[in-house]
Amino acid sequence: MKVLLVKTSSLGDVFHTLPAVEDAFRAIPNLEIDWVVEEGFADIPTWHPAVKRVIPVAWRRWRKNLRDSQNRAEMKAFWQTLRSQEYDCVLDAQGLIKSAVFTRMAKGPRFGLSRHSCREPLAALAYQHPQNVEKGQHAIPRVRKLFAQSLGYKLPTTDVNYGVDASRWARPDVDGDYWVFLHGTTWITKLWPEAYWRELAQKVADSGRKAILPWGNEEEHERAQRIAASIPNAIVLPKMGLNALNAYLANAQAVVGVDTGLSHVVAALAVPAVAIYGATNATLTGVLGPAVTVMSSTRSCAPCLSKTCLKPDSEAIQPPCYRDISPERVFTHLTALLSR
Repeated sequence: MKVLLVKTSSLGDVFHTLPAVEDAFRAIPNLEIDWVVEEGFADIPTWHPAVKRVIPVAWRRWRKNLRDSQNRAEMKAFWQTLRSQEYDCVLDAQGLIKSAVFTRMAKGPRFGLSRHSCREPLAALAYQHPQNVEKGQHAIPRVRKLFAQSLGYKLPTTDVNYGVDASRWARPDVDGDYWVFLHGTTWITKLWPEAYWRELAQKVADSGRKAILPWGNEEEHERAQRIAASIPNAIVLPKMGLNALNAYLANAQAVVGVDTGLSHVVAALAVPAVAIYGATNATLTGVLGPAVTVMSSTRSCAPCLSKTCLKPDSEAIQPPCYRDISPERVFTHLTALLSR
């Protein structure tokens, strides 16, 4: 069976799709998937054996200048690629107007979420076989159900399995056990307090382990250096791409992260981890995996879903929603988990 899958972005959304791909891979003999994905995430689908071809799309870049001749040439080539063969199923797992347009370009019966189920109801007009999938549940079981209904197999009752073999990444040149700190994210209110990272790094060092800090931009680089300052054996990594960073994540003894796309990567690698949520809600799109514990604030103001704190106060730790997710709580939980 030849399937064209449209799931372009974001990083977390792409990872949310892998368990459904794994379900289909186990249920359908000789399944082959071509995956349309944003160019920045093109490496990720290759990690699953069911994916035979990745078709990068650069809509995030193209839309900045639709009249540019190079962009127009790339868009034409992308359209020709989608039209180059007939598929047994063209499946839009995104449910947005942009993904519906890509789905409509392809050859084959088109499946996707119904207008009652997708985020942008107009997208459902592009599908010949719209599927009803209940809202109000986490994205991973929703996508798993969409795949099962569209491809015609019974929805598995097994636990989430991303189908990613962590052994494909060789251990980096780091002596001893280490924990990776995923401290960077997009909103200020998603950031675990820097003082908490330093306290956790000290606990990790005192236990004979190393704290490793990756970064993706200059602000994160400066934060990583401040966290690592004066902490024995703390390591600030050089800037690197996702595949290189995965070597550190896949071989870590544990990972601590916030609401960021990289925490979803860790979930797929089945590394013991804690994902910290304060201002945002983990219920529908949070990190989900067999070895990940989500720690969410229980304060009355959380989750506020605001990019600025709505209830700041005079105490040092801001935003206040993170005060009940202390470094001691995180460290104790992970060390107990590792000692089992």
